[in-house]
Amino acid sequence: MLAFLLRRLAVALSVVLTVSVIAFLLLHLSGDLATDLAGPEASPEQVAQVRAEYGLDQPLAVQYGHWLAGAVRFDFGQSFYFRESVASLVGDRIPITLKLGAIALGLALLFAIPLGALAAVKRGSWFDRATLAFCALGQAVPTFWLGLTLIIIFSVNLRWLPVSGNATWSHYVLPSVALGWYAIPAVMRLTRNGMLDVMASDYIRTARAKGLRPKTVIFKHALRNAVVPVVALAAVQFGFMLGGSIVVEAVFSMQGLGQLAWEAIGRKDFPVVQAIVMLLATIYILLTFLADILNAWLDPRIRVA
Repeated sequence: MLAFLLRRLAVALSVVLTVSVIAFLLLHLSGDLATDLAGPEASPEQVAQVRAEYGLDQPLAVQYGHWLAGAVRFDFGQSFYFRESVASLVGDRIPITLKLGAIALGLALLFAIPLGALAAVKRGSWFDRATLAFCALGQAVPTFWLGLTLIIIFSVNLRWLPVSGNATWSHYVLPSVALGWYAIPAVMRLTRNGMLDVMASDYIRTARAKGLRPKTVIFKHALRNAVVPVVALAAVQFGFMLGGSIVVEAVFSMQGLGQLAWEAIGRKDFPVVQAIVMLLATIYILLTFLADILNAWLDPRIRVA
């Protein structure tokens, strides 16, 4: 187990380092940053002063080293637009995004796992075919379109839920549904396939031959092993949700990390964009790493794979 843990940790750290290089290069792929900061009317002397003030006159490797050292301490410098610490901006917004992602993932798992298991039990029935059709339809619906449709139905017409904001729990209902919708088909399909494989196993046939109740066979023996791959998928989907929150938070005007990223991209506030890309990627990699460890704990065969 220790060797497996060290291998996975080495892979995770190498991916984080690669992402840090990409996030750092965001500043330098958009042209001359010093000219953009100084303004189109700035003189060459003013541009040179800005370049020296932000350390842009140093070699690229030195700039990356300084930036990475600050990123490790959660110090991403100052925002170009907001004129305050990037860490404080991100720290104020990230709880909203994490809360939204957690609720959306919880709704997706609560809805998808039972339906996927039931579709496998009733394989070939109308319910199974309807479930597969729903999976195809669910992945074809754009998130922003679903969000706008939910606003029209439940906020404008029925007036049951608020249109925008994040002040109360009711503000999270529609955004969570819109964000979690895309994860439901993947979880449902994986649960169904896992259940079909497990239900054909010898130990399930043995459990049935012993006269165990069908509910006991399905939920205690089959579903427990069938949801092992769902653990890794749930971690991946949560990472996707954090990244996809940019669209959902823009639609519902939620002041989370996604909305901050949207504003920063539009205003060319690259330190904020860098911090958000680095933070979300690190969270995604960490979740994947923890999912691998949990899967290895649940299924010892993975440790020697």
